[in-house]
Amino acid sequence: MKFCSSCGGTVSYRVPMDDNRERAICDSCGQIHYRNPLIVVGCVAERDGRVLLCKRAIEPRYGYWTVPAGFMELGESVAGGAARETLEEALATVELGHLFASVDVVDAGQVHLFYTGKLVGDFGVGDETLEAALFSEDEIPWDEIAFHSGKFALQKYFEDRGKNNGVHVHELRRSSS
Repeated sequence: MKFCSSCGGTVSYRVPMDDNRERAICDSCGQIHYRNPLIVVGCVAERDGRVLLCKRAIEPRYGYWTVPAGFMELGESVAGGAARETLEEALATVELGHLFASVDVVDAGQVHLFYTGKLVGDFGVGDETLEAALFSEDEIPWDEIAFHSGKFALQKYFEDRGKNNGVHVHELRRSSS
């Protein structure tokens, strides 16, 4: 950030009084600009023991498979965002279950949250998707899963076999893959 979103003045980076880390502070109006993690929400949607995956039509990881997921929007709940992303990416309506996986992607400044879900009706290919398909656990192209967080969610989903075993938490950093 180079300019203040409140007044347009230039910002400099320093530690504000009563804080413990460097922040962007406007040199003109004194506004402190905080950067916080982004939330990614998704759903492992299942029908008859098979889960819905989408092949990405966008970067990053174009052509790789993923759990339907994306950035949460302002004005929606976490669950609402997971259902919306599933609809956008796979044209699929889901009956959401429970939150079952949380992944801190520290280096990307993101938190990924995954719900279980039951696929209701048909599915298809959204604007960000090349292909959508249902996979049993042994059919999943594990080496072609786009993101570590999605792979973690899928692994925990199949370990739980649909039971509510709480929320599985994982932290990803560059030094750990």
